[in-house]
Amino acid sequence: MAESTMKAPKKRIDPVRWARENLFSSWHNTILTLLVGYLIVTSVGPLLNWVLLDANFQGSDPSDCTGAGACWLFINQRLNFFIYGFYPEEFQWRVDIMFGLLALSFAPQFIERFPGRKWLGLFGLTGLPIVGYFLVPGGVFGLEEVQSSKWGGLMLTLILAYIGIIASLPIGTLLALGRRSEMPIIRGLCVVFIEVWRAVPLITVLFMASVMLPLFLPEGMNFEKLARALIGITLWQSAYMAEVIRGGLQAIPRGQYEAASALGLGYWKKTGLIILPQALKLVIPGIVNTFISLFKDTTLVLIIGLFDILGTVQSTVTDPAWQNVAVEGYVFVAFCFWVFCFGISRYSQNLERKLDTGHRT
Repeated sequence: MAESTMKAPKKRIDPVRWARENLFSSWHNTILTLLVGYLIVTSVGPLLNWVLLDANFQGSDPSDCTGAGACWLFINQRLNFFIYGFYPEEFQWRVDIMFGLLALSFAPQFIERFPGRKWLGLFGLTGLPIVGYFLVPGGVFGLEEVQSSKWGGLMLTLILAYIGIIASLPIGTLLALGRRSEMPIIRGLCVVFIEVWRAVPLITVLFMASVMLPLFLPEGMNFEKLARALIGITLWQSAYMAEVIRGGLQAIPRGQYEAASALGLGYWKKTGLIILPQALKLVIPGIVNTFISLFKDTTLVLIIGLFDILGTVQSTVTDPAWQNVAVEGYVFVAFCFWVFCFGISRYSQNLERKLDTGHRT
């Protein structure tokens, strides 16, 4: 006679019990809960009034901002500058195409059963930079050239972060492998590279790339300021990425190396097929944290005269025509950074859950 099977009962959440165990479990937790609740209640109302109810959304000039709330009219009037910088308006369709391709490549990654999701992600990592290399600056295929000095706003922020992320991951991986190499020369070079770049602040790297590097180049040879900044950001970020990945390599049990060697696999097959996939899976949170840090550090390019989204807002709030709108500008910048950083974080969490097979020694 077959034994009957019963499903495990569904776990039910009792709000009263949860509050008693987590918010009012002791007298000091009760005091903190009441204090935080009071602060939330007293701050939500004024904040809601400032953001929405008393805010100004429509108008044509600063005189239309007459309410006590936020002047979102300022963001609406200068939104084009915040997104494209000084990029010529008649060529902004090129940037719009890149925005669309970027969304098409990575937005479907949040939808598990989206058709062609993997191919779109692969295009975002390989094909999208190639398309952007020809489309955004122009000068080829009949497209009029747009100097990088005119790039700015959110467009420039995404370019700096995207290229830095795409380039630093493979370079950092090679540096991490080199630092664990059994060849003393390669190991020594990787150690020196990583430790030197990690010991230098990014702001110093950008300053050296912008001001000092041209002094050491041969006469007549010069890189655009943006290209020098991208090289500096990539090399600096690669050093940090190498240490994150090295942590994952050290976490792999020795038995994995021995088992791969027992199968007769060479170094590159053993590393690429067995060791590296496990190491990268273990350090996904560290890799994503490094990506998010790089995304936020792109604001430092302002010191070398590149106007990212924060730079465009800062240059606008000093305009005498717009007064007392600095808060609105910085809130807008914070919201833009939050959207992208939160999206990266959520995708990494989904990827962790998908790849979570348990770590067995």
